[in-house]
Amino acid sequence: MSDAAQPTAAEVRAAAEAVKAALDRHLEAVERRSGEDDPAVYAAFNELAATAEAYDELLYDAYDEVTPFEIPGDDALPAYAGPEEPSALSVLIRRDYAVAEPQRLLAQAQRVADLDPDVDADLRAGTSGGGKGSAGSSVHTALGVIFEEYEADEIASRHKEFGLVEGDSTLWVAAAEELPDPGEWLSAPFDQPDPQTVVCRFDVSAVFDEDGDDEGADEDEGDIDGDIDDDLEVEGADAGTPEEDEGAGRAPGR
Repeated sequence: MSDAAQPTAAEVRAAAEAVKAALDRHLEAVERRSGEDDPAVYAAFNELAATAEAYDELLYDAYDEVTPFEIPGDDALPAYAGPEEPSALSVLIRRDYAVAEPQRLLAQAQRVADLDPDVDADLRAGTSGGGKGSAGSSVHTALGVIFEEYEADEIASRHKEFGLVEGDSTLWVAAAEELPDPGEWLSAPFDQPDPQTVVCRFDVSAVFDEDGDDEGADEDEGDIDGDIDDDLEVEGADAGTPEEDEGAGRAPGR
């Protein structure tokens, strides 16, 4: 704790009072809510989150203490303002992987090239200094071979075979009035959609599995993989009625 610009006791007390007032306003907004997506509830939620965060920071700076609770920040979706009867939709998926075993990845890429000689022929034609075994010559090349050979969903279900470890993943379903014109968004396919058009969102992360118990951490890594696979199946099975399961978090949609 630094003595520089240390908050006064009065400032910490004022921040605590602000949290109390925000709690009251949030409860009042919930009690008077006009529907599931009442904007007053969202506004009160965001105010409560902001005041709680400010209090927590001042408390830590002044006393080296933290609050025993955590209020989510602004990652929750705003109230839905898209079309009531969408005639089109966009599904945006992001999955992160760590290359945990490069040699396994290289070996799998080379196996693909051995089974399909055209793969290595394409590599030799498109790169300088290529040659026999070029499919497994570098992680960059191997990733290109694997992701060209297999569908993204198959890689997600078999990631360990390719020496990959899953990170966070998310799936967003955004509603639209009509499909974009062909090729309209291909130059910038990953621009974020308007959050107010997102019907539902599914997030999968190890952070949702953290329960504060450090015992058996190595065993939990295997459980996380299982939870992620289960959640991905749920997403594909019924994206319209998501349930919040252990191991997965969901930001509020419609």
